[in-house]
Amino acid sequence: MPIIFLIIIGAAAGFIATRVMKVQTDVPTTIAIGVFGALVGGMVLRVLLTITGWMAGFVGAVLGAMLLIWLWRTYISRK
Repeated sequence: MPIIFLIIIGAAAGFIATRVMKVQTDVPTTIAIGVFGALVGGMVLRVLLTITGWMAGFVGAVLGAMLLIWLWRTYISRK
């Protein structure tokens, strides 16, 4: 069940992050960005999660996905 929850939250976070950062990606890439962003943001904001609740985890997932998009744009996709 946690894997399904991670994919759902990751998909939502990836969708929001790609729209905020104005990145055109396909659905699997958006989900991957969100899931990996959720992992990164979840690790970084673990303390905030215990203090403020699940909403901080979602904010962390979006911020993590935005960080990955920025890194991808800066170092991988040099268009």
